[in-house]
Amino acid sequence: MRLKPFLLKPASKDYLWGGNRLNEDFGKNIESMPLAETWECSTHPDGESIVASGDNAGLTLSKLLWVHPEYLGTHSLSITHGKAELPILIKLIDAKKDLSVQVHPDDDYARRFENSMGKTEMWYVLQAKEDSRLVYGFTRDLTKQEVQDAIKSDRLCSLLNYVSVCKNDLFYIEAGTVHAIGAGTLVAEIQENSNLTYRLYDYNRKDKYGNLRELHVDKALSVARLSSSANPRRTMRVLRYSRGRSSELLCRCRYFQVERIQLNTETERNLVSFQTNSNSFHALLCTDGCGVIFGESGFMLNFFKGDCIFVPANSISLKLHGKAQLLNVNC
Repeated sequence: MRLKPFLLKPASKDYLWGGNRLNEDFGKNIESMPLAETWECSTHPDGESIVASGDNAGLTLSKLLWVHPEYLGTHSLSITHGKAELPILIKLIDAKKDLSVQVHPDDDYARRFENSMGKTEMWYVLQAKEDSRLVYGFTRDLTKQEVQDAIKSDRLCSLLNYVSVCKNDLFYIEAGTVHAIGAGTLVAEIQENSNLTYRLYDYNRKDKYGNLRELHVDKALSVARLSSSANPRRTMRVLRYSRGRSSELLCRCRYFQVERIQLNTETERNLVSFQTNSNSFHALLCTDGCGVIFGESGFMLNFFKGDCIFVPANSISLKLHGKAQLLNVNC
């Protein structure tokens, strides 16, 4: 049986470094201040997406996939070793202030010590101020003792490798890379289905209760690469054009594939065809504009900037119409 796509309602996070652009610019209408993150496509227990349209509206995405694991597709199920859960997590992140300097473990460490997947991720920059930057590793080779001493003496920032960012930049952050999103940056993040973050440094900030935010220095140094880091390469991105659309492959790794689609059928007679196969679900994150998805038997689904659409594996034949930018994510 061919399956129909549906909208998702995200979970939200009010971390102290967040702003309010996800409400102002992406129409989230979430009563949270600050609104740091929305977990757009997630089955993680720390923040589950809710089915927001169709016959299953109101169910958590994890509950729906538990009942219908075939929605994930054969390759996605192989990544999770047959568990009916998403292998990935898709977020929107609004960094009004600097995020903590942090690192994520790889799969091997996370399984052995945290009973979790590791966390390799990709950032696609949606907005950035002129002076926005990110942390990507270190300026020189370091020892664990040097890092510990720098943290204790509040000198770690002098050892970090800073990289300027612009709108439409993309960065692949492999597990083990010390990193941080800088103030003034809004990104779409595609990552493994994990919420493991080890903080190395947090600018001596306090939580809402007046306590210094927890650091995880020992764990971080167990998984971090301490060698000097070249600036992350901005990969050559090849645009492919067809009637009503252009597309480019942003990232392909063992965990996910991300394609950017520029849709413009406002002046086109032919709509853009789209359909998933048995291999994987797709998630379509609309980062600009709006449009409509048409399908057989009168199916129609409107989408707007900020919406995330889950397209099950083996979907019905679909047609896309509108003027929009979409991130097309699959496994």
